[in-house]
Amino acid sequence: MEQGKKKIEFNIIKNDPTDGHRGFGIGSLSLENVSPVFIDVEEGEAFVDIGAMHARSSVEKRIKFLPNRDEVPEGEKPYWLVWVTIDRKVEGPYYAGVTACEMTVNKEARRGYKSLPEHVNRLDKSLKRHIIVEHMDENSKKVLEKFLKDHNEEMWNLSSDELKQGLHVE
Repeated sequence: MEQGKKKIEFNIIKNDPTDGHRGFGIGSLSLENVSPVFIDVEEGEAFVDIGAMHARSSVEKRIKFLPNRDEVPEGEKPYWLVWVTIDRKVEGPYYAGVTACEMTVNKEARRGYKSLPEHVNRLDKSLKRHIIVEHMDENSKKVLEKFLKDHNEEMWNLSSDELKQGLHVE
């Protein structure tokens, strides 16, 4: 690992947010077990940046996002923001929800494209244990698959066939 870069881990599941109570909070979703993973499409790298939970990741800082990709000046760099939700079953933790959102950034122009409604909806879908990766480019799928396996192979092995097939590229 390069010097100066620290390894960022996934959020780990905490105890039941309702703490055993059956009243307030039942049926609500917790953000404690979701992590934002960025895929730098050009560099073929994946990294966790918790700042994305509040649109304050290193990729998003000082960028004005426009809802129309045609308005972003030429030279933008493509990214995927992937919401990864971790859950636990009897055998152990696994990648339960994985949903990808498109994003482009032109650092020099300080402009970028992202669909905020899509990002919010995909976060919600990840929290609800959906897998939405079919629209990703093949190389980014490979990068994400390797990243998830390298982070924790046991969690990968316990994950759904839908996720494994969705990211597997021949």
